[in-house]
Amino acid sequence: MKLLYIDCGMGAAGDMLTAALLELLDEGARTGFIEEFNGLGLPGIVMEAVPSVKCGVEGTRVHIKVHGVEEDEHMHDHHHAHHSHTHNGTVHTHSHNGVAEIRHIVRDHIDLPETVKEDILKVYDTIADAESKAHGVPITEVHFHEVGTMDAIADVTAVCMLIDRIKPQKILASQVNVGGGTVKCAHGILPVPAPATANILEGIPSYSGDIKSELCTPTGAALLKHFVDEFGDMPEMRVERCGYGMGAKDFERANCVKVTFGVTD
Repeated sequence: MKLLYIDCGMGAAGDMLTAALLELLDEGARTGFIEEFNGLGLPGIVMEAVPSVKCGVEGTRVHIKVHGVEEDEHMHDHHHAHHSHTHNGTVHTHSHNGVAEIRHIVRDHIDLPETVKEDILKVYDTIADAESKAHGVPITEVHFHEVGTMDAIADVTAVCMLIDRIKPQKILASQVNVGGGTVKCAHGILPVPAPATANILEGIPSYSGDIKSELCTPTGAALLKHFVDEFGDMPEMRVERCGYGMGAKDFERANCVKVTFGVTD
């Protein structure tokens, strides 16, 4: 059986999961994937992947630009600006897409297999539901700046496409390190995990280590919830390939999601 194991010892974020899974593809397939993704027609979205080394570990970092701006450029955190919709005082109009508009883009404007679109919409709905509950607003009023600016839908789309390409028969993951301390968002300063992340992680084994930063984002949590069959230690398998997806921040420990692809009898 083909197994995928995701190590969330440094949490999980959409861009880190994308980068880690991208590393499971060989170089030609990687370039092809990025070209295909950038040709999907997600409004204003461009992905690039660059080599990144953290604590001596070599991996890949994925940058998602929306209309030429990297959404978290002004927030020094690998937590995306999905709670912050202003950049230096200017409000980007593209970050006010409502839930219905995003569903419309995914359903009608991008050319992907129906199963992949279903995955994207389920993950997206999980994030929207969690934000709605966390902030006490009906889902119809959850604006896209509260569920991850356009880069969140980009991360979700990329991960769903990559899982479809890699086609593991079973997906396992470690317990999730959520980080600690506080996170600044559009609603003020909140404890880590942010309430939306905490909602999504219900039923998933998670813990807080000694790193005072938001390690698991709502996007990362929703992707794990949707795809992971069970959480626990890595089982015995014949490892075929490993991938390292790097986060934006630097800590004493390599800030990455590690994925292992292998075969078990």
